[in-house]
Amino acid sequence: MKYIDMHCDTVAEMYYRKERGQQYSLYENELHIDVKKLQKGDCLVQNFAAFVHLAVRKEPFNYANALIDLYYEQLELNKAYIAPVYKFEDIEKNEKAGLVSALLTIEEGEACEGKIENLRHFYDRGVRMMNLCWNYTNSLTTPNGIDIEKGVDIKETANGLTPLGFEFVEEMERLGIVVDTAHISDKGFYDVLEHSKKPFVDSHTNARSIFDHTRNLSDDMIKKMGERGCVAGVNFCCEFMKDLKKEEYGVSFELAVNHIKHLINKGGEDCVGFGSDYDGISSQGLAMADASYMPLFIDEMKKQGFSDDLIEKIFYKNVLRVYKEIL
Repeated sequence: MKYIDMHCDTVAEMYYRKERGQQYSLYENELHIDVKKLQKGDCLVQNFAAFVHLAVRKEPFNYANALIDLYYEQLELNKAYIAPVYKFEDIEKNEKAGLVSALLTIEEGEACEGKIENLRHFYDRGVRMMNLCWNYTNSLTTPNGIDIEKGVDIKETANGLTPLGFEFVEEMERLGIVVDTAHISDKGFYDVLEHSKKPFVDSHTNARSIFDHTRNLSDDMIKKMGERGCVAGVNFCCEFMKDLKKEEYGVSFELAVNHIKHLINKGGEDCVGFGSDYDGISSQGLAMADASYMPLFIDEMKKQGFSDDLIEKIFYKNVLRVYKEIL
């Protein structure tokens, strides 16, 4: 069965290898994602994030462009297997040609350095989804962050979108860039909910009621997303799935499906997809060890009573609906 994955950090991982003078290849590698694994998993669309770590990269606009250069370099080298998506029809065209579709995203809105013209620049370069922040407050909004040094989660309820952040949401919708609320503060989420006119996504997240992590969605957020036609992508990161003080490190298919079931229960069957966070998370104890393992979800979902129609919605149809409306 085809699937869509709304988030991975594979491009950044390849770029790190390039900086160190090591070999890197999108066709075949030791990472969670490469062309061969995507083909084996029967991927319809893989989103590739240009991820910018603000504490490390001091010129975020230039760095994001360097990542995008690498993305297109690798697509060109592998054009017999994978092709970019600029508009919805490209997904249909690529599928008919037997190609995996690649959709370019940005993880960290400050890649635009607070300039609307830079947002338009990235649209022209093929970016079709962007989350407004990562782990640090920027010119657009405040995140639900993690103090990496102290290991403390920070749930932000007072600060949301800045005036510029509201402008960016408007321009993203005008251009046809999917607004992604991943990492955003609780206040920022509700600002996007109230201000946006089109469906948005939370590309890689889980259910806060199952595990109370700031990166996960509350029941009210899930409900509101379902009412608006939005989609939440289930994240395979262990830290967002369970209490590591009580359980061993790792993520099973059963645990992931428990989050899926809760999202459906609170938001409806149209609000759930996948956002693996592959190549941005640990492989330790990960049942879905790489992209080629995605079909194994079907066995667990059928065992837990999911119908074929519902599995198809979660695997690709829900996200495809959003892409059709916005791209």
